[in-house]
Formats: sequence, structure tokens, C-alpha cells
Amino acid sequence: MAIIFLYLALLAVAFFILIVRPQRRQMAARRALIASLEVGDDVITAGGIYGTILEISDTNLRVEVAPGVTLTIAREAVSSRPAPPPEVAPTVGDDDVDLRSGDDPTDSNAPGDRERPGEER
Repeated sequence: MAIIFLYLALLAVAFFILIVRPQRRQMAARRALIASLEVGDDVITAGGIYGTILEISDTNLRVEVAPGVTLTIAREAVSSRPAPPPEVAPTVGDDDVDLRSGDDPTDSNAPGDRERPGEER
């Protein structure tokens, strides 16, 4: 009979560790996000609308979604902030050739100029 109580206790601990704690962390992170909103922040609503905060009150936000188009939304409707755009690596144009890679633009046997089997020029 004692083994059943041990299994129930183990199940309760596992439930707490696997479900309750992560949910509490998520709720705390969401509360922190909503509390940290400021005018000028870019946000994404729960409905997927991207915008910039123009005005903040206790329960509402005025968000500009396009030039001259504003929406009044509930603070709780903010789902996240958009991720910053990734840094774009500089592209190599036709005039810029990286000779360190071993490609010679004047070489007629460059990898892009080779004929494929069964292909005629």
C-alpha cells in the first residue's frame, strides 16, 4: 500500500516539474513583456498585426500599423516584439572577385564553365 503513495507522490512531483513550472515561467515572461512596453516599440499582436506603439494607457495601446492608420488594442493583445533583422553579409558583385578562393575569372575552365556530360555547346 505504501508503494502506491510513493508512486502518487512521484507523479505529483513530475507533474509540477514538467507542467506547472514552465507555465509559470511563461506567464512571468509575458507579464514582464507587457509591463516593459514603451512608446516607439515595435510589437506583434496576438492576431499577427505588426505595428509601432504611439500611445499607452493603463489598459489600451494606440498602435500605428501603416502610415496614418492607427488601431486601439488591449495591452494584453500584444504577443511579442519582432526579432531584429539578420545581418546581411556583403555580396560580391561582378567587379569584385575574391582571388583567394582560387577562382580566376579569366580561366576558361572555371567551375561554372564546365560542360555537363551529354551536353553540347
